[in-house]
Amino acid sequence: MDPSQAAPRAASAAVDPDRLAQELTERFRQVLSTKRMTELSTMSSSRSSSPAPRDFGTPQPPPTHNAPPSYRSLRNIPLVPQAPQDARSMRFKHMLHSLSNMPLKWENPGLLDEALRAVPLEQIYNEAEEESQILQAEAESLGAGKKAAWGYQDCVIRALLRWFKRTFFTWVNNPACSRCYSPTVGVGITTPLPDEQARGANQVELYRCSVEQCGRYERYPRYNDAFVLLQTRRGRCGEWANCFSMLCRAVGSRVRWVWNSEDHVWTEVYSVHRKRWVHVDACEEAWDKPRLYTDGWGRKLAYCIAFSVDGAMDVTRRYVRNPSKHSLERTRAPEAVLLHIMDEIRALRRNNMSKQDKFRLEGEDMREARELRGYIISGIAGEVSEIKAEDIINGCSSRTRTDPDAPKALEGRTSGNSQWIRNRGEDGRSAQNQQDPRNNHPR
Repeated sequence: MDPSQAAPRAASAAVDPDRLAQELTERFRQVLSTKRMTELSTMSSSRSSSPAPRDFGTPQPPPTHNAPPSYRSLRNIPLVPQAPQDARSMRFKHMLHSLSNMPLKWENPGLLDEALRAVPLEQIYNEAEEESQILQAEAESLGAGKKAAWGYQDCVIRALLRWFKRTFFTWVNNPACSRCYSPTVGVGITTPLPDEQARGANQVELYRCSVEQCGRYERYPRYNDAFVLLQTRRGRCGEWANCFSMLCRAVGSRVRWVWNSEDHVWTEVYSVHRKRWVHVDACEEAWDKPRLYTDGWGRKLAYCIAFSVDGAMDVTRRYVRNPSKHSLERTRAPEAVLLHIMDEIRALRRNNMSKQDKFRLEGEDMREARELRGYIISGIAGEVSEIKAEDIINGCSSRTRTDPDAPKALEGRTSGNSQWIRNRGEDGRSAQNQQDPRNNHPR
């Protein structure tokens, strides 16, 4: 045999078949991996938007993979607070900062001492003790470890609410004539006198006696000083919320003053027992009925902002559980600007607090934020649970089931005379009632 042919045969015979198979396998894996990475990079670059239908009869421009994603993909990203820039947002900011000063007026020790002198404390505490014991007994009857519905301090506020509504404060629509005690008719707004302005009246409503022979004019100052309201003991929801919130502060509770953009105000009291803020409306003697205004009065709401000595919070979601049905458009400022204003007021109120107090309040804010988000989630879940298969097929809604979490005994407004309530659209006869601003009597 030729030696030149024997050498290649010996070399091929020396190659290990297993080693060759391993090398080929590794090369195949590398090629496959490179191909998959190329496909993934191509898919990720084109994932920002779905391909639009192409007209193959006309030339198309080359795809641009650097275009920003659509708004639809960004709308659920958390808002970043943004300082107001336009004039409308600046006006809203100044108004909210002005409203946030209301709870600061209730921190005057002399005012709180004067308030306690006006409250029958023995009666209030006796009623609270009795109710607290009843609630505790009811909880124990349900089994060991059960928690009472409300704590003792909550019962104190509930007793104070009953006394304030039934005994202490009086609702005023049109003041009676001081000469003949006949009804009066509103004729407009007038300038406050020096003594009225000194007592905190920024405006005065003017009324004329309905009896022609009398014709006397009555002045109705809208006092904004809680100390003066302890003496006058009358007014509409602005005076009621002001005086009642101050009394809640006097008996030791943390309070909020809630401003509503649709001409109403009320109170929130912090329940240590429940570890949350509780809705309280002194005008309606309502306790923990946040859906009163939408499901009861038939109102639509845009803004509900709560102010306390510790800061501010947008609590609209507590009172508007079904945005599609009861929400009004929020146009006074962008949502990111409102978030900035809330942070600004909180920082201002907590500037001189200790780190421990700030940490405690931040924890409360986080719990409340979870609570408010929970209302939105519950509302969405309720909407989804009402959808039927035939609704999807027919493209329409035939919902007949009621919301199991909806309040069962909410009615229209009770404070004020019937004509005034009807003019404001708060009689609760229709959930679609919408207030006419021309008929709105000042709160």
